[in-house]
Amino acid sequence: MKIGLFLFLVVSNVAHIYCTCKDPEIKATSYTTEDGTVVTNVAFVTEFSLKCSNGVTDIPLYADVNGKMFPAVQLSKDSYQISWVEEIQKARSGVYSINFYDEEGYALLRKALRNYEQTSSVKPLFYIVINHPGTYQGPWLNSEFLAAALAIVVWYMAFSAKSKLLN
Repeated sequence: MKIGLFLFLVVSNVAHIYCTCKDPEIKATSYTTEDGTVVTNVAFVTEFSLKCSNGVTDIPLYADVNGKMFPAVQLSKDSYQISWVEEIQKARSGVYSINFYDEEGYALLRKALRNYEQTSSVKPLFYIVINHPGTYQGPWLNSEFLAAALAIVVWYMAFSAKSKLLN
């Protein structure tokens, strides 16, 4: 019985070592909504490929974006995607850092959150930085307003010129 338990512990430790990604190599591309004239939310999409030095593939990943947790969708053997939306008023321009965790790191992060501990003590597997240049929400003045103002100015100038001619 003791030998069986010992073998189980050895096999589970070896399996754990081979299931953890060592020295991840990341290649990422990202997209953010930049034209906010007809939408109410800003979309953030990041696709990335993950290669581990120990050859581990098909790793379930979880992303932490400003304290919000999202599962990463696996597109293929070593390709993943993470996406989320924010309201235009809340989406700030600048750099967003996305921390990624494997199942073990995600469990430790959830435990830290549940116990009101510092989440900075849980090290991410890797992180990706994306830049959001901001969302264009249209000109400060609408073209209709400018056309109406220009028409009033032209009318005033014409009326003033007519008044001077008749006097």
